[in-house]
Order: sequence, then C-alpha cells, then structure tokens
Amino acid sequence: MKIAGLSLAALLLGALSFTAPAAQASSLYQDLGEQRGIELLMEEMLFNIADDRRIRHHFVETDMAHLHQMLSEQICELAGGPCVYSGEEMVESHTGLDISRGDFNALVEALQLAMDDNDIPVGVQNRLLALLAPMHHEIVNL
Repeated sequence: MKIAGLSLAALLLGALSFTAPAAQASSLYQDLGEQRGIELLMEEMLFNIADDRRIRHHFVETDMAHLHQMLSEQICELAGGPCVYSGEEMVESHTGLDISRGDFNALVEALQLAMDDNDIPVGVQNRLLALLAPMHHEIVNL
C-alpha cells in the first residue's frame, strides 16, 4: 500500500510540475503589482540607473519618459499582463550602443535594487529575471 501511495504522490507531483510554470507566469503580473506596480518598479529602476556611474552615460540622450513607457509595457506583457509592447526588437534598439556584459549586469543590479526597495519577494524577482535573461544575447554587443 505504501508503494501505491508513493506512486500516486509522485504522479501528482509530476502533474503539478507541468502546470506550475503556467500558473506562475499567469500570476507574475499580479505579483508585481499589476500595471501600476510595474510602472513604479520601472521608475525606481531608472532612478537607480541615473545614480549608477557605471551605466548612466548610456542614457544621457535618452527620452526617459519614453523609455519608462516602453519598459513598463514590455515587463507588463512578459509578466502576463494585458499590455502590448509597442517598442522595437531588442537587437534593433541596442545595435551600436556598445553595451558590455558589465553594463548589462549593472542594469540587472539596478532592477534588483528596485525590486528590493519595492518589497518584491525573491521568488517573484527570480521569475521576472528568468523571463528577461534570454534577452542578454540581444542586448550585449561588445
């Protein structure tokens, strides 16, 4: 009887592992505070970037209001929200900007600091970062 119970438990856990990522992705938008929470998060991240001497030079001639809008749309869409990202593809918008791995990492640190400052749980942070990580090769071009 124990073996049957363990087999049933393993089967249930296996089934849950197939549905968990979809459930996590669908709730990430809510976990980030929905559209307003994402907008505040992106605003905080941009303030962090402006304070970071390692990367702020990349944003000197950037329309920060437009960047804020595009980042908010992109994160909202990636997190499963109702937004539609209307910006350029990552490769297109970063070509010729001489972005190094160190620059990319500094931006990720700015995002993580913003998430910490907004009391976003580490698990939620990791789910967002996992969605953003594949963009690394589209952004870093040095």
